[in-house]
Amino acid sequence: MSDIETPVKLTTAGFDARFPNTNQTKSCWQNYADYYKCIAARGEEFAPCKQFFRAYNSLCPNEWISKWNEQREEGTNPSNFSV
Repeated sequence: MSDIETPVKLTTAGFDARFPNTNQTKSCWQNYADYYKCIAARGEEFAPCKQFFRAYNSLCPNEWISKWNEQREEGTNPSNFSV
């Protein structure tokens, strides 16, 4: 067998009319919060939730995501992720 791997298609978050400015910090946070609200309401396999996941992973620094995940797991994150 050969060691040829299937090419990976890399994409970034598309335009979001809610955040037309160049600073994407609010978009980063909103997509993070929307993802966890979406999976709480519909489950992780619900396809539209995956768009929020891709968007926040593309826009947010990894350090922020790690910190927010720790806070969410500890129950100290200031956002309400329940629907």
